[in-house]
Amino acid sequence: MDRSFVSGFNARLGTKVEQYLLLQFMQRTYEELYPGHDYQHLRAVIDQYWSTDTPYWLVTPEHNAHEFLACLWLGTAVDQVTGDAYTHIFILYVDPEYRQQGLGTALLQKAEDWAAQQGDQQVGLQVFTNAHPALSLYEKLGYQPKAHLLVKPIQTQ
Repeated sequence: MDRSFVSGFNARLGTKVEQYLLLQFMQRTYEELYPGHDYQHLRAVIDQYWSTDTPYWLVTPEHNAHEFLACLWLGTAVDQVTGDAYTHIFILYVDPEYRQQGLGTALLQKAEDWAAQQGDQQVGLQVFTNAHPALSLYEKLGYQPKAHLLVKPIQTQ
C-alpha cells in the first residue's frame, strides 16, 4: 500500500488473482467511449501481454480496500525510430465519479517513476481522439503526440 498517494486514497500493486479487474477497467474505458459493443475480446489482450514484467496498480478509497476506483497497467514497447525500449501505458482509468481529484496525475507519476527505475527514457501511450478529458490530462502533464494512428474501414463484399 502506498501511503504517499493522493490523500484519502490508497494505491497498491495488483495481483495475478485480480487480473479480472484489468478486464473490468478496460471494458469500462471502451464502453465509456464506444457504448454498445461487447468487449470480451479484451481478455485476449490481457492474456497476451500480462506478465510479472507488466505491473498494474489499483486505487481504492482509504475506507474501503475492496472498492476499486482506478487502475494503471504498464508494459514495455520499442521506439520504432531509435529501437530503444520504453514504458508503455496499456491502460489508465479513473472512475468518472473520482476524476478531477488528482488520481490520474498520481498514477501517471507512478508510471514515470517505474519507467525511471527501469532505466527508460520515455513513457508512451495510445489515447483515443475523442477521449477529451484524458487528452487534456496528458497534455497538461507534458505528453506530446509523436505519431498518429490512422485507420480506414474496408468495405467487404
